[in-house]
Amino acid sequence: MKSKITIKIIAKELGVSPSTVSKALRDSHEISQETKDKIKAYAKLYNYRPNNLALQLRSQKTKVIGIVLPKIVHHFFSTVISGIEKVANERGYNTMVCFSNEQQIKEVETINVLTNGSVDGLIVSIAKESLRNNDLNHFHNLIEDEMPLVLFDRVHSSLNCDKVIVDDVGAGYKATKHLVDIGCNNIAIVTTPEHVTVGFNRYQGYEKALKESGKTINKKLIVNIDDEDDQQIYNQISNLFNEKVDAIFAVNEIYAALAIRVAKDKGISIPDELSVVGFTDGLISEYSSPSITTIVQHGYTMGEQAAELLIDRIENEKDNKPPQTKVISSNLKIRQSSKS
Repeated sequence: MKSKITIKIIAKELGVSPSTVSKALRDSHEISQETKDKIKAYAKLYNYRPNNLALQLRSQKTKVIGIVLPKIVHHFFSTVISGIEKVANERGYNTMVCFSNEQQIKEVETINVLTNGSVDGLIVSIAKESLRNNDLNHFHNLIEDEMPLVLFDRVHSSLNCDKVIVDDVGAGYKATKHLVDIGCNNIAIVTTPEHVTVGFNRYQGYEKALKESGKTINKKLIVNIDDEDDQQIYNQISNLFNEKVDAIFAVNEIYAALAIRVAKDKGISIPDELSVVGFTDGLISEYSSPSITTIVQHGYTMGEQAAELLIDRIENEKDNKPPQTKVISSNLKIRQSSKS
């Protein structure tokens, strides 16, 4: 059976992007006449026919925004959803929330289902597995197909789309600087692997604050968590106490709560012997005993900004504005887990 010619095949053969082919076939003013003529001639020669059903589905507005999250357990993501829904409802849109469970294949399948005419655009925080594998083709395809897309929190520099992020480097710096300022000398960090951008950026802030204060980076005080099992995380944090440590900066509140639990099990007094700073001002941070000093991410504001960016992109598709990156500042909320 003769293979069907597609936009991607035309793009590959002519050395242009699928987006260029798509625009040329629609006679877009963005594409030069010479390029349009070349692409149209090739399409005609190989009898290219557009997928009319797909075009019809794309042209019909659903007034629905798709949201794809790694998981729901984090307080941060629930606040982001609230911010998105507030703006979406104000502007006449509904939302459809799905979860990748940190799995690349689930993320790909979910995006494929949502973009088959179910939603007008997507707001996504990238799954850990996609970042670990450095396989982001499903996002590149969305961008090439001109599907409105906003990434938030977990993003990637190779993806040319709208983004909403926290100043994670600045946040990591604030957390570590606080520990330095209250007299801590041996400050550990419990973070994610380097491929998870938010954790890596928070580590950079940690490193910057230590170097600025004249402290050396002790590799034995750096714990990279790449596991979903609480017992394994507990064990990794527990190993920190084989070293001399008087403070821990944890890049999320679950890691911070586990660090406090490990310390208590070892008979270490908080904050007298160990100060702990977490990340994300959720219920865990507020109601832990002691309550946890934390970086406030402002997830609600991130959700609002992401929804505004996406709906503006949906409703002004012909504007061709370059992608924007909104950076949300964070602040430190001091509670009982760090020395006064």
